[in-house]
Amino acid sequence: MNGAESLVTTLLESGIDTCFANPGTSEMHFVAALDQIPGMRCVLGLQENIVTGMADGYYRIARKPASTLLHCGPGLANGWANLHNARRANSGIVNIVGDQATYHQPYDAPLTADTAGIARAVSHWVRTSRHSADVGRDAAAAVAAARTAPGQIATLVLPSDTSWDAGGAAAPAMPIPAAPAIDPFAVETAARILRHNPNVLILLGGLCATPQAQALAWRIASATGATLKYEYVNGRVARGRGRLPIERLPYNTDQAIKLLEPFQHIILVNAKAPVGFFAYPGKPSIQYSSTAQIHTLSRVEQDPDAALLALAEALNAPPAAMPDAGPRPEAGRGAPTQEGLAQTLAALMPENAIVSDESVSFGRGFYPLTHGAAPHDWLQLTGGAIGDGLPVATGAAVASGGSRRVISLQADGSAMYSLQSLWTQAREKLPCTTILLSNRKYNILIGEYKNVGAIPGPTAMSMLDLSNPDLDWVKLANGMGVEAARATTLEACADLMTQSFMQDGPFLIELII
Repeated sequence: MNGAESLVTTLLESGIDTCFANPGTSEMHFVAALDQIPGMRCVLGLQENIVTGMADGYYRIARKPASTLLHCGPGLANGWANLHNARRANSGIVNIVGDQATYHQPYDAPLTADTAGIARAVSHWVRTSRHSADVGRDAAAAVAAARTAPGQIATLVLPSDTSWDAGGAAAPAMPIPAAPAIDPFAVETAARILRHNPNVLILLGGLCATPQAQALAWRIASATGATLKYEYVNGRVARGRGRLPIERLPYNTDQAIKLLEPFQHIILVNAKAPVGFFAYPGKPSIQYSSTAQIHTLSRVEQDPDAALLALAEALNAPPAAMPDAGPRPEAGRGAPTQEGLAQTLAALMPENAIVSDESVSFGRGFYPLTHGAAPHDWLQLTGGAIGDGLPVATGAAVASGGSRRVISLQADGSAMYSLQSLWTQAREKLPCTTILLSNRKYNILIGEYKNVGAIPGPTAMSMLDLSNPDLDWVKLANGMGVEAARATTLEACADLMTQSFMQDGPFLIELII
């Protein structure tokens, strides 16, 4: 058994059965081992940022890591942005990165890079195997690291001779470290704050957006009068009828400061104290009141269900029926608007759908209008590095085994970062519907330009404009093997959405907004 064969065998024995790949020369023995050892589903991405984004979306739905296969330091660098997003989403990923043979590295060949250094900036765990006999053990350790709560990025660098040399040995799966226990003093403090103070905000993040955690949080809020909010960015939120219809904090700093001003106590459940997405001249970085006290009930690596249950019991909070999300909206009509598209989505989305939201500025108001939709999961851009919407949707579709319709709400500018995802959707025949929001500009940057107190002139506007020439998304999608059509009204969009939901494969709707 060579090192590559020990790697594949160990990954499979450790529960890794999906590999998102963009291999190169240094990884050919790994590719050969994948061909010889059955059990691993291999999904090809045409650029590494597609590969890492798919692995992120896969984890968010499957709740277990996949592996990636990346080519040397530059390939890892290409996938770095969506690893940043995955880290912010608390997604577990096992990156396998090929590298120059150990004896070839001193010669400084063109692809030689500080691969481990590139990995450290975005990984929780990094190791470079030095001998084929080490590969199996190192792979098992990488999987255990990726599975560590709440999910971590683990990167294993494999010089090519460690893959092709004989002497490899498969290693058994390693035990997964237990999540840190809940602090009883934190529970006692939170209970005291809730008993004796008005204007308390319970801020939910991480795994607090599951139906189980939502029910516990609502039980506490109903008993105490506390306010519930989500962090602005969350990797996965269970939404729709039967789920908790609460809002996330606003993106806009002024709006967030105004909303948070009344709260003198903020209890964090797997969340961080609210700060601005960006800094702005003359505005504070911290969004909550300077007199507010911050209390941590549970950290991101702890079990929020256990923390919320302990708090509910400390308060003797009785079970509480989930609030009614209201009637399911009717589809919008006329020219596309934010409200109309949200209503159309809520009216038409199938049961148990997955929404991958990279609508950026256009979609900030979608939450209130989609509470009454069928039960679904909502995946967000978590790290701010645009270009994750289409790959995350693709990985989520792979994780669901094709049984759930995945709907991408996708801005046109950020879609250009990762449009190759459409090719993978077509190749794998994935049930993905992309609603491509085509305004032919970086609209968020126009707003940000004004937020820093500047007025965009001709030069600035030319750098924020995508209409010279126009992007033709129908042709772009067709060129990737995906059926597509253009809509200029909400009625046309609704018809195309309905048709796409009945298809087995992907479909793209270019919605002119």
